[in-house]
Amino acid sequence: MQGNFIWHELTTSDPAAAAKFYTEVIGWQAKDSGVPGVDYTLFQVPGFDMGVAGMMALTQEACDGHISPHWSGYVAVDDVDAKAREFAENGGKILAGPADIPSIGRFAVVSDLHGAAISLFKPVMPEGPLPPMPEAGTPGTFGWNELYADDGKEAFAFYSKRFGWQPDMAVDMGPMGSYQTFRLDGPLIGGMMTRKPDMPVPFWSYYVNVEAIDAAADRVKAAGGQVVNGPMEVPGGLWVVNCFDPQGAKFSLVAPKR
Repeated sequence: MQGNFIWHELTTSDPAAAAKFYTEVIGWQAKDSGVPGVDYTLFQVPGFDMGVAGMMALTQEACDGHISPHWSGYVAVDDVDAKAREFAENGGKILAGPADIPSIGRFAVVSDLHGAAISLFKPVMPEGPLPPMPEAGTPGTFGWNELYADDGKEAFAFYSKRFGWQPDMAVDMGPMGSYQTFRLDGPLIGGMMTRKPDMPVPFWSYYVNVEAIDAAADRVKAAGGQVVNGPMEVPGGLWVVNCFDPQGAKFSLVAPKR
């Protein structure tokens, strides 16, 4: 369905080291995609053949452009080209594409009116039933998508028009304004807020489900990553930590208990 996050992807300076880190911290299995001529890794929840995320190396062009390791979120759209133009015509930009990934789908990387990057994707659907996927909330799946915007209210208005996202609970953050959660005819997808003064640019951040937050934070540090915020309890009784992996990519973890 258009407007749902359907993929998350790590672009990194050292795929082998990153694969080791995330398998130790989250428990993913890392597997080559098997696409001829393409160096791409799939992260899988043990017991499931379908990947929940992917990983590729930073290109030389990206390094020359001073692009650092990062996680990206892909949102399903009905027409990549039309949606990319819509972003550009309403204050955003087209950063890459649109382009085809043979036998996989069509994508574009765009930015919103404040400059936060996000990816658009229309997959090529295979014939027959899809392999089973882990249920929402299963450790190793992505549980939350979060935007730190220049202006949270303005950003929500922008994205709601692009993707049909619907407002849900809004949490008062005091001087920082409101944290607006959103959904799309179903469970909550994520939230957005005005970024903190110490955050240099607007950006999307992505949360992976884990069983217990303290043990997961310990694994991050033991594997060479950094925990920069938390553990912190958030509305709904969940616990989160914000982290950096050893290559410098920001990621977050969410769990139902300490």
